[in-house]
Amino acid sequence: MSDEDHERRTIRDAMDRLLAGAPIRSDGKLTVKSLAAEAGVKRWLLTHKHQDLQGEFRDKVQAHGSTPDALKALLQKNQELERRIERALADLKQADAELKRFARIVQVLTLENEQLRSSAGSSPSNVTPLTGRRPRAKEQRP
Repeated sequence: MSDEDHERRTIRDAMDRLLAGAPIRSDGKLTVKSLAAEAGVKRWLLTHKHQDLQGEFRDKVQAHGSTPDALKALLQKNQELERRIERALADLKQADAELKRFARIVQVLTLENEQLRSSAGSSPSNVTPLTGRRPRAKEQRP
């Protein structure tokens, strides 16, 4: 098998993979650029040396449709993922707004607490300060 025959076989194999939606070296688009990438050859080989193969590929693409089925499925999945991301971002924005609201509430309560403590004096009888201690966990008996 000559080098030219090998090139032609390689290009035809790449055509079959692209049309089947199973690229291994390219982006999977049905273009001459992708065909050259899929075949691992320079694009000029298709545009100058093997123009008949370029024409054959274009005819097959036109008969097949411009987008391979596998690529259509990936595009649909991509659109669904983009919709999910948009919903997740909306949820995050809502959660962020809630978090900011809760932070403002904590600030207001902290200020009110400080005002109550200062208005009650140094040793208030009706205000019990909270300590940083946590209640002890019940001891487990064997």
